[in-house]
Amino acid sequence: MTEKSRRTARRWCRFFFGIYLIALVYFLLFSEEWGRSVLTGAYHYNLIPFREIGRYLKYHEQIGTGLVLLNLAGNVIGFIPFGGLVPALSNRKMGFFRVLLLSFEVSLFVEVAQLVLKVGSCDVDDILLNIFGSCIGYCLYRLVIKCLQRQNSQGEEEHSARETGT
Repeated sequence: MTEKSRRTARRWCRFFFGIYLIALVYFLLFSEEWGRSVLTGAYHYNLIPFREIGRYLKYHEQIGTGLVLLNLAGNVIGFIPFGGLVPALSNRKMGFFRVLLLSFEVSLFVEVAQLVLKVGSCDVDDILLNIFGSCIGYCLYRLVIKCLQRQNSQGEEEHSARETGT
């Protein structure tokens, strides 16, 4: 990958990360369609891991499959871009555990903000699901990097074979 294409890729990553952060903040703190109304909501929280996940799975028929998927899959899918874009934007190599820790910190901040602002609910299960989504995003990022490295090494081999005439 040339330096110019790297710079272009980083610019696009910054652009998508900015859009992602704006959307994330909106949906997690301000979207009235999602039950977010600053300082007017009820005070809900869950500090017991897997309680809400278990409740959603146990009562999925009463709650509705759509709401179960929206909550569980939404928390996972919502943080996949975080896990993929953060290491792509980092100036130094960012490993799995660093991304995991950073996603924990951001998720914790969001949940505490929801608790203090009384929007949505503060739920430790959301943190777990967000971290899982970030891990998926990081794995996808690493997969893309491996594919690009393989593609680059094959291109270099073809280039050197053409230069040597073999």
